[in-house]
Amino acid sequence: MARIKGVDVPNNKRIEIALTYIYGVGRSLSNKVLADAKIDINKKAGELDSDELSRIRDELNKYLTEGDLRREVNMNIKTKMEINSYQGTRHKKGLPVRGQRTNRNARTRKGKGKTVANKKK
Repeated sequence: MARIKGVDVPNNKRIEIALTYIYGVGRSLSNKVLADAKIDINKKAGELDSDELSRIRDELNKYLTEGDLRREVNMNIKTKMEINSYQGTRHKKGLPVRGQRTNRNARTRKGKGKTVANKKK
């Protein structure tokens, strides 16, 4: 397995897809990095030699990914919570942040449903 940015990318997948296993790298950034590094997107990750891997690593170092990106996102959330913005208060309460309904969905944020006594009548 090739190790890029501290992440083991799978050998059996095309390098275009394998790079998306890195946090902060999607399909478009993956294609951009591979184009700049002059590597065929259809090549499997296991077929890459050390020179190609080093070119990919050099290109990815130009972008904010993995730990640095996670840290920045968490700092942004903490800042919103500290200044008591609307989004910050939703983060604190564990409710959906971006305007979704809460009376019948939002189980990902709210957790398992709680039974309310005497609801029938």
